Amino acid sequence: MNLYERFVLPRLIDFACGMGEVMKARSKIVPQACGRVLEIGIGSGLNLEFYDPNKVSVVIGVDPSAEMQKLARERAAKTPIAVEMIALELGQIKAEDASFDSIVCTFTLCTIVDAVAALKEMRRVLKPHGRLLFCEHGLAPDAAVVRWQNRLTPIWKPLAGGCHLNRDIPALIQAGGFTVRQLDTRYLQGPKAMTYVYSGWAD
Repeated sequence: MNLYERFVLPRLIDFACGMGEVMKARSKIVPQACGRVLEIGIGSGLNLEFYDPNKVSVVIGVDPSAEMQKLARERAAKTPIAVEMIALELGQIKAEDASFDSIVCTFTLCTIVDAVAALKEMRRVLKPHGRLLFCEHGLAPDAAVVRWQNRLTPIWKPLAGGCHLNRDIPALIQAGGFTVRQLDTRYLQGPKAMTYVYSGWAD
């Protein structure tokens, strides 16, 4: 990990992912979480303010970046909900099968190297009647935008922590063993290649 990835990138991601339109998108998904919650890619903890303390008992966060975890712990200190961090080992979530009521995944699937394997791990640790709540940017429906997404992704990835602009989010979720039950899509404000968002839930 170079100096840019360790010290600069976490702050840039925190800024970009904390912009108004993005936070609004988060605010519509995260409050649906209940019980014991696993947040994949907790990052700097931007979702923490949106959890309902009357519905959530604990949030378990997973993130590979120590710098992002540090920012998340700062935000966790300001929330009434218990927040813990667990480690990833060889891509496996250190948790028992069927041990979470909700899994929250926001603006994260774009950066995971093997997103399908990660989703299969989420399926493993989610309770049978639990929900995967997601809000992710990805492949646009417009051919002209897709062409730009495909051109820009190789340039964008090293600058944005491995972020892919052109991932088919519903297809990935289904390949991970889930069934998408609710799906909303739209462009947020900003460059269309980076702002087409899929949000909803799956089980």
